Amino acid sequence: MKLNAGIVTTKLAESKEFYTNLLGFGVTFENEFYLLLHTPGKETGISFLLPDHPSQQPLFHRPFSGVGMYLTIEVDDVDKIYAEIKKKGIDIKVDIRNEPWGDRHFAIQDPNGIGVDIVKYSPPQE
Repeated sequence: MKLNAGIVTTKLAESKEFYTNLLGFGVTFENEFYLLLHTPGKETGISFLLPDHPSQQPLFHRPFSGVGMYLTIEVDDVDKIYAEIKKKGIDIKVDIRNEPWGDRHFAIQDPNGIGVDIVKYSPPQE
């Protein structure tokens, strides 16, 4: 079983720019109304679909409202990615930190308003 989160949005170009140039995602498929991206290791995908597209069923017409969703991206070197993103001047929404349950993470926001938590999982601190 695989999961591909899909976002209905008018911001296809902005989403492509954010995920490919900032986070290193690749383009799996793209046309005028749909964009499918994959993580650098091709383990996971995320897609973006224009709202109200006539090729889609009404269930997939309404655009995402920008609240109530987040994504978590697990990485090997969160400090390296944090430094790279900070160097690019991207607004950090949650500064890098260690959590008592073991996460070391920080968060940014994508063009659709989705919180993106970038995390390195570690054993809980003593």
